[in-house]
Amino acid sequence: MTTQERIRAENVTYTYLTRAGETTALSNLSLAILDGEFCSVVGPSGCGKSTLLSLISGLTLPTEGRVLLDDIPIKGPSRKIGFLLQKDHLFEWRTVLENAELGLEILGIDPTETGDRARALLQSYGLREFEKFYPRQLSGGMRQRVALIRTLATDPEIMLLDEPFSALDYQTRLIMQREVHSIIRSNGKSALLVTHDIEEAVAMSDRVIVLSGRPAKVHSVYDIKLSVSGERTPMSSRDAPEFRDYCKSIWKDLDIERRGI
Repeated sequence: MTTQERIRAENVTYTYLTRAGETTALSNLSLAILDGEFCSVVGPSGCGKSTLLSLISGLTLPTEGRVLLDDIPIKGPSRKIGFLLQKDHLFEWRTVLENAELGLEILGIDPTETGDRARALLQSYGLREFEKFYPRQLSGGMRQRVALIRTLATDPEIMLLDEPFSALDYQTRLIMQREVHSIIRSNGKSALLVTHDIEEAVAMSDRVIVLSGRPAKVHSVYDIKLSVSGERTPMSSRDAPEFRDYCKSIWKDLDIERRGI
C-alpha cells in the first residue's frame, strides 16, 4: 500500500532580487512529505532551507515549478499547515493565554471557544498555571512551548518547524525535541523540520533530506531505520547502534557540498 503524499514539490526554482541582481535560492528541487511522516531537511548554511519552508507554507510562491498540498497547487497560506519559527514571536503585552489564542482569533473563531481550546492545550503541556503570566516572565523553553501551543491551537495537519530549538540551551533543547516529537506523533501529524543539527535530524526523523549548496537541490535522502527497544524517541534514537553511522554519512555529504567537490 502506498502512503499518501501530503506535500510535493515539483521542479521548484525560486529566484529573488538583490541590489547585486538576481539570486537563485532553489533550483529544480523536487521532494515529497508523506502522511504521518516526520522528515528533516539539512544543508549548508544559506542554501535555502528556510526558503523551502516559506514556499510550502504558501507565504512565497515559486518562480518556476509548483508545490502541492494534497495534490492541489499551493497559492497561499492554508489552515492545514502550521509554522513554528526559530524565534517565538510572542507579543510581550499579551499574557500566555492571549498569545496562545492569537491564531484562533485571526481565524475568527468564537472567543469562548478560543479560550477553552487554548486553556486545554496549556493544561496538557504544563502551562495552565502560567496563563496570566507575560512572556518576559518565562524561560526560553516555556516561551517556545507557548509558541507551539499557539500553532497547535489551530489544529494544523502538517507542521513546518524552522530550527525551533536552536536558541535554547542543550538540556532544554533535548526536552523540547522530546515534547514536540511526542506531540506530533501522538496526534498523527506530518512534519518537516529544518535544522543545522545533524544529530537532531537523525534522532527525530523518519527521513533526512540533504540539500546541496545554493542554489539548493536534493543531494541525498536517508531513510532512518534505528534499532531501539520500546518506543522510539529522540533520546532512545541516540542510543541505537546505527545512529552514529547515519550522522557520519550525512556529515560527509554536507562536507562535500561545503567544499564544492
